[in-house]
Amino acid sequence: MNSPKKERRRRALLRALRSYLIFFAVVAFVITSCTMLFVRVLSDTLGVTLTGENIGLAAKMTFVNVLIITLLFAVADGIRRHVAVSRPIKALRAAAEQLVAGDFSARIPDMHPFFVDEGFREIASCFNKMAAELAGVETLRTDFIANVSHEMKTPLAVMQNYGRLLQQPGLEEEKRMEYAKAIVTASSRLVDMMTNVLKLTRLENQQIFPEKKSFALDEQLCECLLQFEDTWESKEIELNCEIDPDVPVRADAELLALVWNNLLSNAFKFTERGGSVTVALRADAKYAFVEISDTGCGISPEVGAHIFEKFYQGDTSHATSGNGLGLALVKRVVDILHGEITVKSALGRGSTFTVRLPRE
Repeated sequence: MNSPKKERRRRALLRALRSYLIFFAVVAFVITSCTMLFVRVLSDTLGVTLTGENIGLAAKMTFVNVLIITLLFAVADGIRRHVAVSRPIKALRAAAEQLVAGDFSARIPDMHPFFVDEGFREIASCFNKMAAELAGVETLRTDFIANVSHEMKTPLAVMQNYGRLLQQPGLEEEKRMEYAKAIVTASSRLVDMMTNVLKLTRLENQQIFPEKKSFALDEQLCECLLQFEDTWESKEIELNCEIDPDVPVRADAELLALVWNNLLSNAFKFTERGGSVTVALRADAKYAFVEISDTGCGISPEVGAHIFEKFYQGDTSHATSGNGLGLALVKRVVDILHGEITVKSALGRGSTFTVRLPRE
């Protein structure tokens, strides 16, 4: 059985022979036709009578010329193919093999337009863009796995530690209830995190399609606010509502509820006791604008640049009550609904999140 290297050489030799035969046939036809036409015109014009010896000599010279010209053409075509076809294909194959092997840094070097067809240059450009996108996806995947593992580790460690404490003999009822409550809290956090992970994954993979229908946005905001009544009352937070009535929108109500619940949850969570939270709704002919403001700790510009990233938590003092997925989920939902979300904040002065939604 021939080795792959010998097989490639055999195929290259056959391709070269095929090209030579094709050039030979074309050149032989062209030169023979031109020579016969020249001889005929010369004979008719000058009245020269050609003998068999002269014709035989001319035929031999013509045949030799055909062989030489065909060889030159074949060599020139071989060089052209090597430079313009073989080298780009070899570079493309090598880069593709790197990608298959998991090396997403593979790139095809720029090709000079004088030597390489424009089509190959476009393929190389598309390949490099694809490789860059794959590298970004791989980085996100790696970070995502690392972040999920890290976020799961904390509640699992809490559950494990309190579970061991519950195994102590003669444990007081008060302590037993305290440890059991801690386990339930940690497990609830873990469930919430996995739920948000699944939601965010489905949203990013376009497995959730918005079901648009008309509903009153003002009523939905009020309903979402009522879910946090115990929170603002227990923390003595002043709630200000500036909600315009009768603001119908056409959107996915269930997805939008995720947005308001996450933003309101953050507003009440980061607002200290005795602070205030303001919810405002206004609209024009095309858009509805929802502003949720708080007087909490605020966000620095450095943190603000990353708050919509998955698992990012700018305020580590509240890390035990969140998992860094809420705002990433909010951003993805707003994008799917063709809206826009912005944030204005200052450290120690609170934050204002503004969501702009198309009404149709």
